[in-house]
Amino acid sequence: AFTPKELEDLKSLFNSLAAQSQTNGQYVSSSVFQVYFGLKGPLGERMFDLATQGRKDDKLTFEDLVITKGTYVKGTNDEIEEFIYRLLDVTDDEILTRSDLDSVLVNMFNHIFQLKGSQPESSSHCYMVETFLNAATFSKDHEGRDKSMSFEDFKSWCTLVPSVKKFLSNLLVPPDPGRPGSKVPKLQYSENIDSSILLLRDEYAWHIGGALSHEELEEWKLLYHSSLNGLSFNTFLGNISNGDEPTVLIIKDREGYIFGGFASQPWERHGDFYGDMKTFLFQLYPKASIFKPTGANSNLQWVCLNLLSSRFLLGLFPLLFRVEAKERLNPVPPISPPYAYGSVAVYVANNMHLQCAVNFSSETIPNGIGFGGRINHFGMFLSASFDQGHTFSCTTFNSPCLSKTAKICPEVIECWGVVRKGLEQETTDVVKGTVLERFKEDRHMLNLVGIANASE
Repeated sequence: AFTPKELEDLKSLFNSLAAQSQTNGQYVSSSVFQVYFGLKGPLGERMFDLATQGRKDDKLTFEDLVITKGTYVKGTNDEIEEFIYRLLDVTDDEILTRSDLDSVLVNMFNHIFQLKGSQPESSSHCYMVETFLNAATFSKDHEGRDKSMSFEDFKSWCTLVPSVKKFLSNLLVPPDPGRPGSKVPKLQYSENIDSSILLLRDEYAWHIGGALSHEELEEWKLLYHSSLNGLSFNTFLGNISNGDEPTVLIIKDREGYIFGGFASQPWERHGDFYGDMKTFLFQLYPKASIFKPTGANSNLQWVCLNLLSSRFLLGLFPLLFRVEAKERLNPVPPISPPYAYGSVAVYVANNMHLQCAVNFSSETIPNGIGFGGRINHFGMFLSASFDQGHTFSCTTFNSPCLSKTAKICPEVIECWGVVRKGLEQETTDVVKGTVLERFKEDRHMLNLVGIANASE
């Protein structure tokens, strides 16, 4: 499985660790092994036990290292998953119980967040461990004992918590902040914001990041928070419209459930579903689960503003009046001044019906943003009023209802932008000094209804 160069590097590593073990270069001790790979506690002890073929002699030979690396790093996906499944059985009784997973998860969080440089409180560990355990299934019966996790249960759990599998798949590389599975996005927000009001915590970000690329885990910036910006769809859209970066939308409802979606594409006006296969839904509490696209359909992201909605028209009238008063709105049919206000609104409403509501009557257009499912039966949907929504099981992500009930009553809504480091940020702002540049939220609202670019 190894090239000559890789074998040479492995031999050099073994010689170095054996020297530190003070064994005349014959073998590596458990303590030196665990320190080098950054493995402490039950997880480190179990990894060493597997690497030494269960001999219990505290002696890791070069052959042991080659065999372990060959299986764990170079093996097939099934072989690697089988190795990790055995690794989780820290009591080595061939029964993977909830207690085993609890021990491993605590070990993981200690390692990841010490590595990051911040030590979460023990209560935070317990909080997160419980949410990860709640996503696990234990279906294997044992006479007189609690049920355990079968190998199929384990594989299913790995799809729901990819951050755990990513971490456990990369333990035999030197530990550093860049080791796959250990990286936590840096959460950026204003210094005058009390962090206690934020839904997204480091542990949640690490969980969501398990489904993302390494480059998308550098920095996430707070774009919108309902407690700070108000429950305003207009403000929300304005705040998230500064680029083409992906966004993380999180909702906490009145039932106490926390869930959301990762939008890989900008929230823009479309006549139908759009997005790509990087989009996914997730749960954060009381379960920690991620639901990636299944490929069953392409109904990934949805955003629509139905101007024929009376509530929305009431909010749009002042905006249209302000823009028309400062800059001429084109194209606009000739209208006499006494009827200008109403005529523009009627014209825009009809125009929007053509562009956004193709194949749907005005009564059936969902006014808001959503993920997955189908019209009026989304995997997750938030109305433009920001006071209600719904969540249903859907084949797009093979996701269940994300909350206690299908109806969502939002208590907190927040959105984070995934900052793409090293990439030149393209601005969507128009020339400075124009009305639309000064009213960012209004400009993005007009863009969503298809008329922002009409004003020069």
